[in-house]
Parts: sequence; C-alpha cells; structure tokens
Amino acid sequence: MAFKKVCSLDDLWEGEMESFEVDGQEVLLIWPEGGELKSFQGSCPHQDIPLVEGKFDGKVLICRAHLWQFDACSGKSINPGDCALAQYPVKIEGDDVFVDADGIQPLFAHS
Repeated sequence: MAFKKVCSLDDLWEGEMESFEVDGQEVLLIWPEGGELKSFQGSCPHQDIPLVEGKFDGKVLICRAHLWQFDACSGKSINPGDCALAQYPVKIEGDDVFVDADGIQPLFAHS
C-alpha cells in the first residue's frame, strides 16, 4: 500500500467533500454526516464529470450533469441502481488524512 497525505482534518469537515489528486488519479474525499471519512473516484462513472462539482447533502452525492446519485457511506449508486464508485482506503494519523489509490482504477457504467 502506498498511502499519500492529501490534507489535514482541519481542511474537511463532516458533511463536506473535496477533490485531490493522488498518484495521478482524481479522488474525492467525502465525510458523510454521522459517518466515517471516505474516499471515492473523483469522476462520475456515467460520463466522467467531476463529482466535486455536484451536490452533497451530507448523505447523498449527486452528479451535476445527469443527477446520478450515490450513497456517501458506501459509494453504491442510488439512481440508477446498477453501478458504484471505486473506493480508496483512507487512514488518519494524528490530524493528517492519507489515501491509497495504488492499483485501484475508477469504475465506469453504461451511458
């Protein structure tokens, strides 16, 4: 595993999301309300639109282009229900947040 520091806990609060580049891949760090910090692929599996440009209500991430919806805790799609976001391991050491994108490729769905 090749964890890379992406930010500190002060850079992202519960109910927020932010995009970072890790090993040449755009990853989305997202903190669901009442949940744990997660990291998913940074683009929608539908048409590769940056997910950070979408909306996040603390539970559901919505792509701005075609309103595809994803559960922020699992990365599974809600609408449509037949795809998911690639998930990257996250670890926290002190106030530093690390993500490992090594060997994990973004997922793509039907169009």
